Amino acid sequence: LPLLAEGYAWLPNRMRDASGSVVRTRIMGRPALALRGPEAVRFFYDERNVHRHRAVPEPVLGTLFGHGAVHTLDGAAHRARKELFLPLLEPAAVAGLAEHVSGAWDEAVPEWGRRASVVLFDEAATVLTRGVHRWAGVPLDDAGAGAAARDMTAMVDGFATAGPRHLRARRARGRQEERLARLVRDVRTGTVTAPAGSVLERVCGHRDLNGEPLDEKTAAVELLNVLRPTTALAWFVAFAAHALHRWPENRAPLAQGDVAFRTAFAHEVRRFYPFVPFLGGLAARDLFWRGARVPEGGLVVLDVYGQNHDETLWGDPYAFRPRRFLERSVGRDELIPQGGGDPATGHRCPGEGLTVGLLETLTAQLARMEYTVPDQNLAISLHRVPALPHSGVVLAGVGRSAV
Repeated sequence: LPLLAEGYAWLPNRMRDASGSVVRTRIMGRPALALRGPEAVRFFYDERNVHRHRAVPEPVLGTLFGHGAVHTLDGAAHRARKELFLPLLEPAAVAGLAEHVSGAWDEAVPEWGRRASVVLFDEAATVLTRGVHRWAGVPLDDAGAGAAARDMTAMVDGFATAGPRHLRARRARGRQEERLARLVRDVRTGTVTAPAGSVLERVCGHRDLNGEPLDEKTAAVELLNVLRPTTALAWFVAFAAHALHRWPENRAPLAQGDVAFRTAFAHEVRRFYPFVPFLGGLAARDLFWRGARVPEGGLVVLDVYGQNHDETLWGDPYAFRPRRFLERSVGRDELIPQGGGDPATGHRCPGEGLTVGLLETLTAQLARMEYTVPDQNLAISLHRVPALPHSGVVLAGVGRSAV
C-alpha cells in the first residue's frame, strides 16, 4: 500500500529513514531486500545471487513485457535469446533507426504547423512508431500508425497500476500480439517477404537454446519488445521538451550541433526524470547484503530512481545539469535508468544504445524547431508510475527554424 501511495518516492523514503543503502521490507507478502549503489548493481546482476525467472509479476508480463519474453529467462537460455537483440547495439543499427525516426519527424512537423496546437507526447509516439516499424521491416500503413502508437504507449502506461489503465494495456497487448503473430506466420509461409537483415527477418528465423524457432506468439512478443520500447521514448521526448522549457539555456548547444553536449543532455534527461522506479528479482539462495538477509526465493529490489538521485553519486541530484556528464566519466553501474550490468551478457536493456542515440537526434530536432509553450499544467507527479508531464507538453505555433 505505501508503494502504491508513494510511487517513485517509496524506496528513497525508506532508504532515507534507514540511513543507509539497504532496506528490508515486504512486497505482496514476500520478504524483500531493497538496495542501491554501484556495488549493489553488480550484486543484483550476478546470476549467482539473483534470478529473473518467475520474478516478473504476471500483471507486468501481461502488459509490458509479454509472456515468454527475454526478460523472464536466466543463464544460457537468456543469453541465447538475447543474441536476437545484440545486433541492435551496433552503431550502424542505431544510426539506421535514428535516420528512419528523424525522417518520420520531418514528415510530421509540417502537419503539426497546420494545427493550432499539438500534444508532443502523442505526436512523438506516432513518429517513433512509424520510424521503428520502417526500420524493423514491419508493415504499417500511415493510417494505422496512430492506433498502433496508442496501443504501444498503453502497454507502458498501464503496467504498474490497476483499473482502467491496466485493462487498456492488456487489450492493447492482445491486439498487437495478434497482429504480429499473423505477420510472423505470413513470413514463414511465404505470403509476406521480410526485408533482408531486418529485425522481422531475425525474429522469424531465430532459434532458441533448444534449436527450435520461436513459436508465433513468442516471436510476436519479442517483436513487440523492439517496437514498444522505441515508442516509449515518447516519455523522454516529453521530458526533454519540459527541460528545454524550464532551462532554455540548453537549447543553443543542442541546436548548434554540439555532439558531446547532445549525449550529455540525453543522459541527464534519463537520470533526472522519473521513468523506471525499481527493478526486482528472486534470491537464488540465502543472501546477505551488508548484514541484511533475504531468504532463497525472497525478492531483491534495485532502487533505480533512488540511485539516479543519490547525492553521494551526483552531488546535486535534483538540479538538471547536463554538463555533469562532461565533467567526469560516469561508471557503467552508476547511471542505471534502464538497469545496470553488461548489456551483452546480463539483463541490462540491449536497446539502451538506441534510446540514447534516438534521444540525441530528437532533442536536437526539437531544439531547432520553432514553437511556443502555452499556459498548461506541466506538473510531474511522482505518485503516478510511469510519470509524465500532466499536459503531455502542449506546443503551439509549430514551425521549422532556420538554425
